[in-house]
Amino acid sequence: MAADDCLTNAQIGPGESALRADPPAELARKLRDAHHRVRVLAVPDQERTRLARRLVVICDLAKHDLDHACLRLDSFLRDLDIRHTE
Repeated sequence: MAADDCLTNAQIGPGESALRADPPAELARKLRDAHHRVRVLAVPDQERTRLARRLVVICDLAKHDLDHACLRLDSFLRDLDIRHTE
């Protein structure tokens, strides 16, 4: 990326997991990675739009309930791994 988005794991101390260090930052990193995965999928536009909308819902949920958003994102990523292997 062109700018430092503060979402890389390099800022986490040795022996410290990213999730314990800063849960919102870890969720943001995972959402960024999920959006990238959806963008590069070789699927029809309708499917890509459906997946992107699911991510928008997860982003909106994160504003109100971080733990639930993390669970939804993990479920989304598992589904993406199963249905759309790269």
